[in-house]
Amino acid sequence: MIANLAFTTPILLAALAILPILWWLLRAVPPAPIKRRFPGIALLLGLNDDETQTDTTPWWLLLLRMLAVAAFIIGFAGPVLNPEEDRAGSGPLLIAMDGSWASARDWPARTARVEELLAEAAREGRPAAIAVLSEPPVGELTFQSADTVAATLAGVQPRAWEPDEDTLADWQTRLGDTAFETIWFSDGLARDSRADLLATLNDKGDVTVIETPRPVYALTPAVFKDGRISVTALRSPSGAARDITISAIGPDPNGTEQELATATASFAIGADQAEILLDLPTELRNRVNRFEVQGTRSAGAVTLTDDALKRREVGLLSGRNDQEAQDLLSPLYYLNKALVPTADLIEGALQDMLLASPDVLVLADIATFSPAERDDLLDWIDEGGMLVRFAGPRTAAADIDATDPLMPVRLRAGGRSVGGAMSWGEPKALRTFTRDSPFFGLTIPEDVQVNSQVMAQPDPDLAERTIASLTDGTPLVTRKPLGDGQIILFHVTANAEWSTLPLSGLFVQMLERLAISTRPAEIAAEDLAGTTWVPEETLDAFGVVRDAGNLAGVAGETIAEDPIGPELPPGLYAGEDRRIALNVLPADATLAPSSWPAGTKIEGIVVAQETPLMGALLSLALALLLVDIIASLALSGKLRGSATAALVLIAVSALPQQSRAQDDARALEATSEVVLAYVKTGDSALDRLSDEGLKGLSLSLFRRTSVEPADPIAVDLETDELAFYPLLYWPITESQPTPSSDAYAKLNRYLRTGGMILFDTRDGNIGGFGTSTPQGRKLQALAAPLDIPALEPIPQDHVLTRTFYLLQDFPGRFTSRDIWVEAAPADAETAEGLPFRDLNDGVTPVLIGGNDWAAAWARDARGNPRYPVGRGFAGERQRELAIRFGVNVVMHVLTGNYKSDQVHVPALLERLGN
Repeated sequence: MIANLAFTTPILLAALAILPILWWLLRAVPPAPIKRRFPGIALLLGLNDDETQTDTTPWWLLLLRMLAVAAFIIGFAGPVLNPEEDRAGSGPLLIAMDGSWASARDWPARTARVEELLAEAAREGRPAAIAVLSEPPVGELTFQSADTVAATLAGVQPRAWEPDEDTLADWQTRLGDTAFETIWFSDGLARDSRADLLATLNDKGDVTVIETPRPVYALTPAVFKDGRISVTALRSPSGAARDITISAIGPDPNGTEQELATATASFAIGADQAEILLDLPTELRNRVNRFEVQGTRSAGAVTLTDDALKRREVGLLSGRNDQEAQDLLSPLYYLNKALVPTADLIEGALQDMLLASPDVLVLADIATFSPAERDDLLDWIDEGGMLVRFAGPRTAAADIDATDPLMPVRLRAGGRSVGGAMSWGEPKALRTFTRDSPFFGLTIPEDVQVNSQVMAQPDPDLAERTIASLTDGTPLVTRKPLGDGQIILFHVTANAEWSTLPLSGLFVQMLERLAISTRPAEIAAEDLAGTTWVPEETLDAFGVVRDAGNLAGVAGETIAEDPIGPELPPGLYAGEDRRIALNVLPADATLAPSSWPAGTKIEGIVVAQETPLMGALLSLALALLLVDIIASLALSGKLRGSATAALVLIAVSALPQQSRAQDDARALEATSEVVLAYVKTGDSALDRLSDEGLKGLSLSLFRRTSVEPADPIAVDLETDELAFYPLLYWPITESQPTPSSDAYAKLNRYLRTGGMILFDTRDGNIGGFGTSTPQGRKLQALAAPLDIPALEPIPQDHVLTRTFYLLQDFPGRFTSRDIWVEAAPADAETAEGLPFRDLNDGVTPVLIGGNDWAAAWARDARGNPRYPVGRGFAGERQRELAIRFGVNVVMHVLTGNYKSDQVHVPALLERLGN
């Protein structure tokens, strides 16, 4: 081998040594002519010879011949680029795979490499075994023939959790006494269990580690942070600066899962964490059910959300009786209006509300508490509650102790209002919120002014606890942490007596940020003791959310304390009054790259493909000889005739081979899977619409049926073969060219051999297919040379109405029901016991309509509808019916009159309500 190049017959390379000798021979033969002066040569001056011969061969022609000879020698030596090395080993082979969520991102590449290793072991007669470390096999380690193990590889899948240290320690005791070689497929993450397992495997024989240099991306659970959703992205290993896109996924108003928002997480150079902050409207936030990293297929790159991101319970309590007060003067009026859209409100006595464990408690002008109330409030705040207080006349007049723990700051003794009369000469505006404030980024309206407030006593901690202030620097909102919770004080009233703040939209935004910034206390075993949680959805290793089915309930203590594993898979668990999301990674998780001891052999997962170079070098040698021939003819003046003919012959012989190769590749692509096709119209925008529409229909077929179509193909009627495609979608435009006679011959052959053409005039059939619209008239002209049977409007009992879905309407972007199909025989009658006639024993060759189905089917790259259909829910229902019609058409093409068989009658009658 020379670097990545090897030779099957390297001894032939010794022939390269004769190249200098060959150069000398070509220079010496024929010998150079001897020059003699002859007086009679003057008689030959002015004559032209038809043939010329140089006295020496040009150096560049010699070099060309040397290269041709060298290419022949090297080619026959059998060069191979990136040769596969036979693994030097004997005895049993153990393939150990971490099989965690971090392995899922490139699982196909891992299984492909395992297939190569097992094939090599089978050739050498070595027994083998596979062990997925995230869920090790039970019992003693057993080796089987490599072919038998390879047959089970399709069932080997990664898990949505990491290998457990205790489970691996138990498995190590069951490895037996037999020596074996180990190939360890690592997921690239560091964990404590690796050292002991590596030592055990080294005692059994050689160990080779295989892992990919691709980074691992993961997300920690989403949390609220200063009024916005915070999601932290992790990567391992760190490296160059990199941006990744994180999507918020949830149902739209119609219940269809969509991408609701996206954000970019930017990793700095050498950073392994990046944070994004999403400021979503309340309605949109409540619909988010997970966040995921775009383009990464792993459970770690998905974080599920639970009730922690949903509506909060907020308790409201006023310091005065509001029953006889007018609404606008009530301290709770503006609070109710502001919080109703974002939270569930609780009103009642203070101790009653504390028993309901609200997330936030808002007190409007309540200055003093009884000792029991004070103790209960402190305990509630310490466990994670948020207390929001508003000032007022009672607060200003009360004699509050300077060390009151329920106040975030010390209030000024005596006159706690500015000027004694609680008024200023000039009302004050709000100062722009600082970056460390939860209100940062909110716009302050010009009409928000404060004319009275309670004043804070100067204190070393005052600046740190102030999160909003007036233009003169006096605090407007202060905050103090207490245990796991916090206390917030608005230094103005909750109504419009002291300021215009409650009258503005800023008031709503400030309350929303504060109300949503509190999370429940950390889940502890004592909080969940005695409860049972039933899994609703689970997350597989590839990050796909699946229905949990009949999985048994899990004790609350297990959810709080046990790690993610086979008995506690990640997912969404429901209790009596809330749901808890168990994600792969906890909030404080970090990702560290794996570190292997010195001397450990490490290989990459992807091995460069072995490429023989003999054919390429021999072809190069022949090409150089051809150039040599042409150059020699040019030097001798004989190029004009024979060489030109040879070049033309070579070019002509090469073109059909290239064309045949292209045709063969297209035929293989069209026949290896079900492929839908559309007719090229010459209108690029319409052809793009047809492509998007058939892609959307193919996606619906993949999701809803057992048909798994490949991407659609555009068909040129003049040059492409049509027999490969079960269905042709042909949109009609006024300007599209008329096919040639050869194209019509192919179309008629296609229709007679079982193909279907779906003609779509895209005019809503307002002209009755030809009576008035340009598309209708063009359709008549295009269809005239086609061998189309008699047509009729689709009857109610046509097999198209029940091939997959039960339908009576076939809308697209338009809603006309007039669709034309092959007419039924005149003597078709309803058979006894059947609710329909025996119509169309085969497949109708043509289907004609004008509802613009492609626009209704079309989806963009993210799977979202490309074009609007109808309005609101009715429009989405129309789109759904259009998709069902497309599914029925494809199933009709593939199954014919299958749904007319007697065996389907009971089910159809039941669905039809008969």
